[in-house]
Amino acid sequence: MNTLKNRHFLTLADYTEEEILFLLELAKNLRSKKKGLAYPSSLEGKLLSGKNIVLIFDKTSTRTRCSFEVAAFDEGANVTFLTNSQMGKKESIEDTAKVLGRLYDAIEYRGFGQKIVEELALYSGVPVYNGLTNEDHPTQVLADVLTAMDHTGKKPHELIITYVGDGRNNVSNALSIGAAQLKMEYRIASPKELWPKEVNEYTTCYEDPFEAVKGCNVIYTDVWVSMGEEAKTKERIALLKDYQVTMDLLTASNNPSVIFEHCLPAFHDLKTHIGKEIFNEFGLTELEVTDEVFRSSHSVVFDQAENRMHTIKAIMVATLGL
Repeated sequence: MNTLKNRHFLTLADYTEEEILFLLELAKNLRSKKKGLAYPSSLEGKLLSGKNIVLIFDKTSTRTRCSFEVAAFDEGANVTFLTNSQMGKKESIEDTAKVLGRLYDAIEYRGFGQKIVEELALYSGVPVYNGLTNEDHPTQVLADVLTAMDHTGKKPHELIITYVGDGRNNVSNALSIGAAQLKMEYRIASPKELWPKEVNEYTTCYEDPFEAVKGCNVIYTDVWVSMGEEAKTKERIALLKDYQVTMDLLTASNNPSVIFEHCLPAFHDLKTHIGKEIFNEFGLTELEVTDEVFRSSHSVVFDQAENRMHTIKAIMVATLGL
């Protein structure tokens, strides 16, 4: 039963365990539909036919933009990609939200403060989706959990996820929220300087990454320097140099089937301009994860990237189409 019609998707904290599990099951069925496999007859046809969705991007993107666009196109919706808009410059967020709500059936926002996406939701009158803010990244976590379920055969409440790196960033925050809603065990391996200020009952912080990964199903990492924090690169490298995900760390999980997840992009080699700049300044060929781990059989990062599309499609179909 779908109870999500016309709902915003701003944070997983707004969704019950039952509702998140519904979205994950819907994502699996929509994935089967796209791949030509068996799926429920209730999902036949273009489920977003005639819908118009605006995608506001104040930060750069690969997976989020492409996932929203392809998911919308698959189900018959039209999208407008909006960047460098007047919002917050010559026009208030409130006024922008009211205008876009008259023109579109839903709004996606990827950018800065969580208050921005909340204000869009307050005034737009249509569903608003959080594609990433400084504080949260809920669409990412749906894909992370679906990928973990696919590769471990476990239900969410049976998973143990260990995040290694900056424990305060938006991905770690979103994982912690998701863990609380889905009753997952979530561990953060991070220097104390990068621990979150508050944690819920399902989240535990560790200084020792080798202790944190024991018995876990998923080892997860993200870039050491988030968008907008480039000035902190030297500081972050000094803090996190002992928190690189290596094969030794995977072995320390004592789980031969442990999987490695990363929301991407990843600095695992020197094939990027930023990677080369880091090497020239600090002499490092890899940052948060070694190339060996990234390319290993443990790595499920590209399944994870694909699942962004399926889970985002589930959000849009549940709130606009069913």
